[in-house]
Amino acid sequence: MPRTRAKKRGKSIRYKSLTIKLTTRQKRSLERFAKSRRTTTNKLIKKAIRPLFENYADLEVNMNNEKVNQLQLFESEEH
Repeated sequence: MPRTRAKKRGKSIRYKSLTIKLTTRQKRSLERFAKSRRTTTNKLIKKAIRPLFENYADLEVNMNNEKVNQLQLFESEEH
């Protein structure tokens, strides 16, 4: 029988943990919903927020500290 080659392992994925706070009612609701879908709460949450991971990973954030005068109260209108 020919010998099979072992697959090369790619770069290992590093995971980061995230903590959120839920009320008792929210947690119970999440657990029951996950159970009804026959999945885990972690997989359910990841599936719900996956579009954010994929669409905004390379987004450049422009942090501008200038205050914007949205009402423009101090601008005089000249007719």
